[in-house]
Amino acid sequence: MTSKAQAPVAGRRRFAGHVALVAAVLLMHACVMRSINDSIINFDQGKKPARIELVAVRDMAFSTPPEPPALPPPAAPVAPPRPPRQAAPAAEAASAPEPAASAPEPEPAPEPVQAAAPVEPPASAPEPAASALPAVASVAEPAASLPVVVAEAAPASAPASAPAASVEAFGWPPSTRITYELTGNYRGEVYGSAQVDWVRVGERYQVHLDVVVGASFAPLYSRRMSSDGRLSDAGLAPERYDEESKAAFKDRKRASVTLEPDSVLLNNGQRVERVPGVQDTASQFVQLTYLFTRQPQLLQPGGTIELPLALPRRMSVWTYDIRASESVYTPIGAIDAIPLQPRRESRKGDELSATVWFAPSLRYLPVRIRIQQDSETYIDLMIKQRPQLGQ
Repeated sequence: MTSKAQAPVAGRRRFAGHVALVAAVLLMHACVMRSINDSIINFDQGKKPARIELVAVRDMAFSTPPEPPALPPPAAPVAPPRPPRQAAPAAEAASAPEPAASAPEPEPAPEPVQAAAPVEPPASAPEPAASALPAVASVAEPAASLPVVVAEAAPASAPASAPAASVEAFGWPPSTRITYELTGNYRGEVYGSAQVDWVRVGERYQVHLDVVVGASFAPLYSRRMSSDGRLSDAGLAPERYDEESKAAFKDRKRASVTLEPDSVLLNNGQRVERVPGVQDTASQFVQLTYLFTRQPQLLQPGGTIELPLALPRRMSVWTYDIRASESVYTPIGAIDAIPLQPRRESRKGDELSATVWFAPSLRYLPVRIRIQQDSETYIDLMIKQRPQLGQ
């Protein structure tokens, strides 16, 4: 009788133990996600722009990019023009008073001038010079306005055959989507997915970076980063940046940056000066692709690129070192890509650094992005399939 009476009690205890274990696991996950989510300030700068959805219609094909144009050989030194023949007699006349005194003879002087400067040859010579000057100017002007500082590269010496800077020189289709597999570590291995959408409508653009940790139908953590702005001759000109983060069992967190013509309003309400070429967290990857598409000679190993970034809490200049090309082994095969490695490491929980691999055979799109918080906290995005093109 005693054992039969104790059996329901033991079952209830086991059930209570299982419930406590599940609750402890859920609480542990909630604490992990809270530590990530608390690094974002919950401050919103008003209504954000409506998201433009991308409609993908076909896959991008691999292509062999053209070799960067070789720098033109230095021009041969041009000998100074020989002085007109009458210059010597004129000098002698100045030093010898006798011919000057006997001079009704200045008439021979005009004759050499007429022969040394015929009218027709100079008329045909300026034509090529005039047509070459605008071509050089059209390359030099955009190179000067590009928002990067490149060491050991020579953008200013690009040949006259390079395309002129304009919005249409972007070379991208109206819309592009890149899908990534996500792996990483945060107090243990994490898995998920990510997607970058580039959407262009006329001279307006949007960039969306969506990251999901865990299953897509029940993510442990998700973050969406969006950039909205316009296209310019210097590339992307962001006007608004928004990010949203959601951790399991936590409220949604939001942060915004408003980029005005002369200033930048940070997420904490601080207003700082807008520097030329500034980008935000989402637009920086597209801006670099834009620059490399137009000027592949910028990707010289050993060079550096400096990019000003408007982060939610501060304005900062990031320096990227250009490394030698390497093979990136992806689900769609090995792809040669050029890594850009940030020189500075993350120093705060909300300041992430990203090493990016750009693939010339896929229009200089990023095929791998490694986002690092510290040596033990990172996520690695690897391209999953060929990029998809929109209408």
